[in-house]
Formats: sequence, C-alpha cells, structure tokens
Amino acid sequence: MQLTKENQSIWLASSHIDFRKSIDGLCAIVQDQFDMLPHEGVFIFYNRARNRIKILLWHNNGYVLVYKRFEAGKLFLKVTEDQKILLNPDQLNWLILGVDWLTLSGNNSCNYKEFS
Repeated sequence: MQLTKENQSIWLASSHIDFRKSIDGLCAIVQDQFDMLPHEGVFIFYNRARNRIKILLWHNNGYVLVYKRFEAGKLFLKVTEDQKILLNPDQLNWLILGVDWLTLSGNNSCNYKEFS
C-alpha cells in the first residue's frame, strides 16, 4: 500500500501528543490544531520521547493508522509550537526510516555524463 496519493499534503505536528489517542482522538487533533478535515491529507504525530510516530490517513473507505517505534535513536525534529510543517513524499520516507530528513533534499538531480 502506498501511503500517499499524488498531490496529497503531508503534515507533521508541531508538538508531541498523548500516544494513548487512537483514530478518533487524532482526528480531533487534526481538526483543532491543523484546522483541516482528517481526510484532506496525511498527518504525522510523535510522542514526547520522539521515539514513536503515528501516521493518520484516509484510504478509500476508511482511516488507516500507522504506528512505528524506533528501536534506536529518535525522530529528527526542529520545530516550534504552533508551526505547521508540510513534508514532501521523500521527507516522509526519510522520517519513517529514521534519517535526518531535515538536511536531505529530494530536489537535487544527478546528471550522468559518459566519459570517452
């Protein structure tokens, strides 16, 4: 299953959440903090220790909640309260992998030149 659809916004929460929240609680956070409807994008949440993430998204006929626990290391974050962070699909993949997604960019192209 592909997590995101083409042209779908991917949002990262600006502060940690109570990880006891499930789909309904996360939908309420999306409406309150993001001022959006939960089916309008992909929403990423993290815990206080930044070693777990939850990803909420709408898929065809229902919500999907993805949960990841990092066995080593922490989520790379440099955010301030009330800041909405828009990610691109590459940054989402890097974030899930536990890579420092803030310093990577998917916009650089590499040109191959054949040497003779």
